[in-house]
Amino acid sequence: MTNRTLRQVIESVPAADGAGVKLRRSLGARQSLRVDPFLMLDEFSSENADDYAAGFPAHPHRGFETVTYLIDGHMLHEDHLGNRGDLKSGGVQWMTAGRGIVHSEMPQQERGRMRGFQLWINLPAREKMKPAGYRDLQPEEIPAVPLAEGGRAKVIAGALAQGGKAIPGPIQGLSTEALYLDVALPAGARFSQPIPPAHNAFVYPFEGSVTIGGRTLAAHSAGVLGPGERLEATAGEQGARFLLLAGRPLGEPVVQYGPFVMNTREEIEQAIRDYQSGELTRAA
Repeated sequence: MTNRTLRQVIESVPAADGAGVKLRRSLGARQSLRVDPFLMLDEFSSENADDYAAGFPAHPHRGFETVTYLIDGHMLHEDHLGNRGDLKSGGVQWMTAGRGIVHSEMPQQERGRMRGFQLWINLPAREKMKPAGYRDLQPEEIPAVPLAEGGRAKVIAGALAQGGKAIPGPIQGLSTEALYLDVALPAGARFSQPIPPAHNAFVYPFEGSVTIGGRTLAAHSAGVLGPGERLEATAGEQGARFLLLAGRPLGEPVVQYGPFVMNTREEIEQAIRDYQSGELTRAA
């Protein structure tokens, strides 16, 4: 199996979203900085409530999926369908916006650390107008697998290859065949994971650093991987914790206007009209 190397590094930049939540954005900082099918990755981390307390009041989406992974903290999700869900430390919300959803994500704490990620994954054209839906994953639903050289990997989507076995996560059956792992390693430990050759992939360290193909990737930067069949990563002197994301590229045109991601300008204009008229949130 050929090992993947670091092809590109996308450094995260300070940004704000929602009602002023402070975060760092790597993928999606510019619309050219995407890794098909992944559109955006935001990292938020602060112990100062002023950085997150205003949250993400009601806003629309159409045409893609949002994945919120909360490492520390407590948020409440509500949407126009009447759904409510508590997202607590270690949990994940995997939401398919489909034809349209209006939702809010509001912090349920006044102090302490709020830390996590939001990932946007594109949908193929044939699925962009399917009914909206979501899954709230509690921490106990997400496998945490001990690794051969120490540390552990949490398996959110796809499957981890470890000890000759495939350990699946709770999210399966997506058109993008997404792999979503949270890997923690002690200093100097190695991690190996096969990745289908046709899939795009990137690594995002958020603690410590990792070395891939002789090149070190520091925390808070997305390392886009080149072609190959496997990732081989080694933790730095301070250890490492990183996300590994991989997925089948869609190879379709992407036209984005804020919270709407479609294939043509005409579809974006229709999404705006549908939102303004209320059609976006009517039952299909």
